[in-house]
Amino acid sequence: MGIINATPDSFSDATGRIDFEALYAKAMRMVEDGADILDIGGESTRPGAQSVDATVEIERVCPLLERLSGCGALLSVDTQKTAVMRAALDSGADIINDVSALEDEGAIELLASARAGICLMHKRGTAQTMQRDTRYEDVTTEVLTYLLARAKACEAAGIESSRIVLDYGFGFGKDLAGNFELLGATAKFVEAGYPVLVGFSRKSSLGEVTGRAVGEREAATVAAHLLAVERGARIVRTHNVRDAKDSIAVWEAVHRYTVG
Repeated sequence: MGIINATPDSFSDATGRIDFEALYAKAMRMVEDGADILDIGGESTRPGAQSVDATVEIERVCPLLERLSGCGALLSVDTQKTAVMRAALDSGADIINDVSALEDEGAIELLASARAGICLMHKRGTAQTMQRDTRYEDVTTEVLTYLLARAKACEAAGIESSRIVLDYGFGFGKDLAGNFELLGATAKFVEAGYPVLVGFSRKSSLGEVTGRAVGEREAATVAAHLLAVERGARIVRTHNVRDAKDSIAVWEAVHRYTVG
């Protein structure tokens, strides 16, 4: 899953402006590099980011969705707002990737009436508050319990379980220890019966353990994603599709040609 930030203030590639031609070109390079999914976001969810109006988000996301129709990858929209989800679905989105697990009013009902895939992620609070309280009694159990409750709420509303993916939200309301405990516990989330999406790309926790700046965390990103794939994760969300595809191809080759 290649990340397309249609925002001026993303934590990893902020430019202060939105260049739609450059974003389209970037998306097509990701498809050429092997992206199976493109995830387009019109609102930054980095710690401290300010929320934007749904109309602004729609204006950032939907033109790209429409232009990328038929590009060869599934199209995902990263949003927390029901109004944006509705517009995105009307513009051809195949997947809704929601960091707030469809908690916005009307979101579950909207997705129950659609056919799109859904990614449910765990976080605490808002972008402005999520890092203020990162304490858990048992982070793995608490996060998994929340995600399963959200999945069951979706199913109760008529959303098929086959459409649901879980994401434990690396970097969203967790401290360094909590983030890496969740990475190590990826198999427990897989065992819950839903595909698992992981997103470690360039995250600050990788910087904490490596001492690397945001633009220098590609090796750490690859390592984290491979550890998650080894534990059963099915989707990796990344800024660097080529490195992700190449590293997973090597991992798959080892398993393909290992005897016994």
